[in-house]
This record gives sequence, structure tokens and C-alpha cells, in this order.
Amino acid sequence: MKRQLILEDGTIFKGEGFGSLKDSYGEIVFTTGMTGYQETLTDPSFYGQIVTFTYPLVGNYGINWNDFEASRPYVTGLVVKEAAEYPSNWRSTLSLGEFLKEKEIPGIAGIDTRKLTRKIRAFGTLRAAICAENEDADTVIAGLKAKPSVRDAVAQVSPKKRYEIDGPGKHVVLVDFGAKKSILTELTKRNCRVTVMPYNVTAAEILSLRPDGVMLSNGPGNPKDVACGIQMVKGLLGKLPLFGICLGHQLFALACGADTFKLTFGHRGVNHPVQDIQTGKTVITSQNHGYAVDEKSLSGTGLMVTERALNDGTIEGLAHTIYPAFTVQYHPEASPGPHDSNRLFDQFLNMIDQHQEEHKYAKTH
Repeated sequence: MKRQLILEDGTIFKGEGFGSLKDSYGEIVFTTGMTGYQETLTDPSFYGQIVTFTYPLVGNYGINWNDFEASRPYVTGLVVKEAAEYPSNWRSTLSLGEFLKEKEIPGIAGIDTRKLTRKIRAFGTLRAAICAENEDADTVIAGLKAKPSVRDAVAQVSPKKRYEIDGPGKHVVLVDFGAKKSILTELTKRNCRVTVMPYNVTAAEILSLRPDGVMLSNGPGNPKDVACGIQMVKGLLGKLPLFGICLGHQLFALACGADTFKLTFGHRGVNHPVQDIQTGKTVITSQNHGYAVDEKSLSGTGLMVTERALNDGTIEGLAHTIYPAFTVQYHPEASPGPHDSNRLFDQFLNMIDQHQEEHKYAKTH
């Protein structure tokens, strides 16, 4: 069935519908990964967004039940150049189109995704709609302009109550702002006992659990909308080792007194080069974020830049100069890959060891 993708600036793309045929609205963004579409669709950080894949063929290895990053997809639409109807992979249980139809998510294929991506790069992310071919474009555009920006996105993807995953190792509290399953996988792989807490947990509630360390997860939306998360981090600074990822990195920076800003079109994909400032080593990272920390705001915060994006020079890593805490803007759990930065989970556990040794020394002297 013929469908159309309409942008708020009046641009119209015609294509073929697949998946669900309902109308859909959202902020349109692009991601540059050649693989990993299943992980992208189920990443809570994409809540409320229509995702465009720059790689021209999507769906060729189908969908399986092992590679989800959440229990359901969070995108509101999918835009591709070509959607594979007949996947070929021994793990595949259904096609991409069948999956989208089952989850009531519209897709549109046959779009000039290169042209669309160049527009987003030039003018920034835009509101967009996937709708029927006979929908009146002027009416759709007026509706897009009138729609408010997505607020309280984190509240929509965070769990409603705490839960635990048992383990014989260190006790880590994971504050779930929209955490990917792979973060839990990396912690449990290292024998951690993990207590997962909702986004609105307080510092006092976390401290009452007497954990060894706290992780601040990824999540969707503007970090300044998560005021309770900023206050929670303020209450933990200096009391427990902290490790923040993506949104957790931004909330940590805000809690320390720094500022954040919205990027023109964000970083989304699995091929983003990041350089370690101390060693000069470059790693390839998986990223999905629309906001960044403003480097000009770091003065007096106690924060130092540890890593930097080589594409645009934005901050990709921070460490506190006094307290045991560090963060990264990218995704070291790397699902989809690459796995260059997987070591950061070990770095976090080593920081916990060091913090505990220092406390033992302080008590005996």
C-alpha cells in the first residue's frame, strides 16, 4: 500500500507501507548502523521517535527472540530504503514486517534515505508523520507543528517498582531511566547482585540498601526533564562510586553544576570514533543520544573531560576529580556492537574495590 512520510517543514516522501498501516507521529532521527536494527527498535532511548536507517537494506536477517534490549519496541515508526521480505538466518522466527505489524508500528520503504538524512543533518531533527497516501499534507503539517514536544519520556520507559537479580559478587544499584537489557547482562556476567530501581528513586532509598556502587542508565529525552534524577545524583556524590551511561552521564553532569544542550541531529549508530584524552587511543563506539554536555560549563564543577568524539569534538567521557565517579556518553554494553569499551564495566568494579580499600584504611588510621 502506498504511504507517505511528511516532515513538519513541508517535505513529502512517497513510499510503500509495511508493518502496521496506522498513522504515526514522532521526532525523525537517523542511525548509521549496518546491523542491529532489532536492538535499535527495542532501545528505550528511541522512545517517541521515527527512526531512519542510513544502511539501504534492513531486515535481511529477520527477528529473533534473544536480541531484544527491552520487552517491547519503543520507536513510533521506521523508515528504510529497502525492507527485506524474506529474511535468511537460522535464528530468525519472523520477518521485520511481521514484527512491526504485530507490535502496531508503521514502516515505510522505498524512501530516498540519503536525501532524508542530508536534510536532517542540515536542518536538525524534525517532527514527522507516516500516514496514508490520501492524507491531506497541509492538515498533517499543521498537526505536526501544533504537537508539543515529548515530555516525561523517562517515566514512560522506567520500571514502576524495584526488582533484584541475585549474584555472589558486588551489590550494584542500577537506576533504570530506560536501561538496555545488555547493561544488566554485563553486570550479571561479572557476578554482580543487581537491584534495579525506578527513575524516581531517592538518594536516601539507595543509601538504605548499602550497595557497593550505583549505575545510572541510558534513557530517552531531555535530561533537564528528569529533575528527580539530578537531585538523586547530588545526594549520592562522594558517598558511593558512580558510573553513568548516556542519559546517566548527562544527569551526572547536571548534578555537578554543568549544563547540557541539544545537538542538531544527535549521535546514533555503531561506528562513532571516540578518543581517550589521556592515552590518545581511539575506540569505535555505539551511540544513541540527542543531547550533550556543554564543555564551557565545566568550570568549578570538579569535572574533567576524559574522552572526546572525533567527529564533532563533543564530550564523550567525564570523571570527578575528587569523588569516585565517571561517566560516558556512549554505550559500552554495545548491543549492537562494537565491544571496544566493554572494559568500562571492569573499571567500575575496580573503582568500587579501591573505594572500599580507602574506607578500610581510613577506619584503621
